[in-house]
Amino acid sequence: MSLRSQLLKGILEGCILAVISRQSVYGYELSMKLQTFGLEVSEGSIYPILLRLQKEQLIRGEMRESPSGPNRKYYFLTKEGEQALSDFADNWESLKTPVDQILSKEEPQ
Repeated sequence: MSLRSQLLKGILEGCILAVISRQSVYGYELSMKLQTFGLEVSEGSIYPILLRLQKEQLIRGEMRESPSGPNRKYYFLTKEGEQALSDFADNWESLKTPVDQILSKEEPQ
């Protein structure tokens, strides 16, 4: 597994929660939205995460009619999911700042 894949694996769940928090999405749409942010993630990687997030009750799925083709399952954030996203954002900030400083070779202040 590449370094990029390993790093992405650790943050993908939080990114998925963030995208779903903005608007309900179905799986393929979620994949496309992540790509617009520069994250190339296959649907095959996304669906197991969506299933796990549902089991943890962080998101819920709802079948809706599609304007073309079969029905689609749209995903929504639950209250627990909102809290998990908030926790992720806090943890991300606490990691991002020191890592950015280390990579920029700045001395600690």
